[in-house]
Amino acid sequence: MDVQEEIQKLRKEIELNSYLYYVLDEPKLEDYEYDELFRRLERLENEHPELITPDSPTQRVGGISEKFVQVQHKNRLYSLDNSNNPDELKKWYERVLKEATPDNSGQMSLFETSKKDIPLAVELKIDGLAIALTYKKGVFVQGLTRGDGVIGEDITNNLKTIKSIPLKLFEPVDLEVRGEIYMPISSFEKLNQKQIELGQKTFANPRNAASGTVRQLDPKITAQRDLSIFVYFGLLNNPEIKTHSQTMEYLKKLGFRTNKVYKASGIEEAIKYINELDEKRKHLNYATDGVVVKVDSLELQNELGFTSHHPKWATAYKFPPEAVWSRLKNISVQIGRTGMAVPVAELEPVNLAGSVVSRASLYNFDEIKRLDIEINDRALVKKAAEIIPKVIRTEKTNESTPFVMPKNCPFCGEKLIEVEGEVAIYCPNNKSCPAQIKGKIEYFVSKYAMDIEGFGESIIDQLVTLGKVKNYSDLYYLTFDDFMELDLVKEKSATNLYNAISQSKNTKLSKFLNAIGIRLVGKESADILAKRFKTIDELKEASIEEINSLEGIGEKMAKNIYDYFHNEENLLILDRALKAGIILENPYTISENLKLKGQSFVITGTLEKYSRDEAQNILKSLGAKTPNSVSKNTTYVIAGSNPGSKFDKAKELNVPILSEEEFINLVEN
Repeated sequence: MDVQEEIQKLRKEIELNSYLYYVLDEPKLEDYEYDELFRRLERLENEHPELITPDSPTQRVGGISEKFVQVQHKNRLYSLDNSNNPDELKKWYERVLKEATPDNSGQMSLFETSKKDIPLAVELKIDGLAIALTYKKGVFVQGLTRGDGVIGEDITNNLKTIKSIPLKLFEPVDLEVRGEIYMPISSFEKLNQKQIELGQKTFANPRNAASGTVRQLDPKITAQRDLSIFVYFGLLNNPEIKTHSQTMEYLKKLGFRTNKVYKASGIEEAIKYINELDEKRKHLNYATDGVVVKVDSLELQNELGFTSHHPKWATAYKFPPEAVWSRLKNISVQIGRTGMAVPVAELEPVNLAGSVVSRASLYNFDEIKRLDIEINDRALVKKAAEIIPKVIRTEKTNESTPFVMPKNCPFCGEKLIEVEGEVAIYCPNNKSCPAQIKGKIEYFVSKYAMDIEGFGESIIDQLVTLGKVKNYSDLYYLTFDDFMELDLVKEKSATNLYNAISQSKNTKLSKFLNAIGIRLVGKESADILAKRFKTIDELKEASIEEINSLEGIGEKMAKNIYDYFHNEENLLILDRALKAGIILENPYTISENLKLKGQSFVITGTLEKYSRDEAQNILKSLGAKTPNSVSKNTTYVIAGSNPGSKFDKAKELNVPILSEEEFINLVEN
């Protein structure tokens, strides 16, 4: 195989696996396997720059723009008419029915609506940024913002960084699609937390975060933030496609990420489905502000046409916003694990979006000034992104009194300080402030850090208050008797807490790096570090330049990491924890023995010798894949005690089943 053939093969394999991961959410490769393919392609393209093409996966990040160029849309992007309640939705449908009936000349419409309803397509309206994507012969060539619908801004380089936008389609077609760029709610929360830690302004909601991110002049900033897309419309030249729902099915086959389209027989069925969505949307990982209802037939859409403002064949139904008024009784100050002071509104308890809310974040002290918030104001509270209670407006009362900015930490009395260039204020007492210690320990034991079960707020509060825990290493020197001294802790609970700490000693390097509290380092950046530095000693010896060279690790974060591992006190705590028996495994460290390469193992039930994570890491180190579900491509299913449905699926598909003993013999011999 010559170099050009290998490059083309690598591109196809990377494109396919990007589609499986970012569009279908069905990854087939482990992260390190995907990274190896990508690095191989980068090496070959660097050696042969004449073979680089614009649609190569390596070209997702371009150069910095001085400004965005304005470009006229080839096809206008219309606004949507709004229906704010079921009655208005029915009136829209009646207008559609009326215009689709035979005219006075006796000419028949596509639908004889006196006899049957008009089928509708119903889909969620994503609260994001509308964009238009153009493809030539299946290659992404241009992406524009909506702008005013006639002229948009060219943000092609930024859109290339969004991995759910295909750079090359599965068919070499010419087409234009429209979609909505959005930021997942979980990513929005992480971004705001990072903004807080950097002392920068937070984003009001995921839509603002997505809009601000996609319009960065430097595509590298866009690439560092997690954006995605749902495509909701396509301009096709395919006579076989007759409906909007068929259009979306075809776009999905081409490689686009699409949302579910519900086909309703008429308006009553559509309204019933909308009512179901109003509840389901609260559990989604993206923000929605309603649904879009469309006539499903493309021929009838064309017949109904447009007004000067919107298509007659579609309408946006807005979900009723849920916000309630309460009395803002007080403003308290929380001190987080980084020492940052965060104001919190203490409210009269109110029922909001299915839960009782008595507190709401005010993010930072600038937010109090911006909203002119005073104690005893009437406060309008809603859930930002349907999750986080937030004060969005206040009204003065006769009892309103100004909020006085605290001068000292409410937990340790240390004078609060301002940091130049940041909007936040901090308690500098990171060694002995009980609030900071508790916050650090809470994070250390959390699921995505060391995952130590049973350590709730009450347990941690008592351990810190009694002076038994001053830093994370102290956890590994606690005894059974230490736990028995705590309130409401009986013998069984003490045993469980002690065992949970012991079990956490075998962990991944990435989880440990996330847990120990390096400022700005979270789960994703810890994974990046573990991929590059195979042991913690390697990371200790790394220079700022080496750390900063990693994609996804900025200058500030690199300096924080370097400083952390060159601080004598941090190193003493780290050494003490490791001496307690913590073992840091790194699944990215690949064994020279890859005897199981290409094989796929699924584990079901409970193993005696290894935890599931340990068993999976052993398999990965030998080159095997460890998916979560059984398919016809599964090589073996490993069955421990009390196997579940995966065991039955394996028998149904005639997949060989290994006992734990057979598994141990396979990997250890």
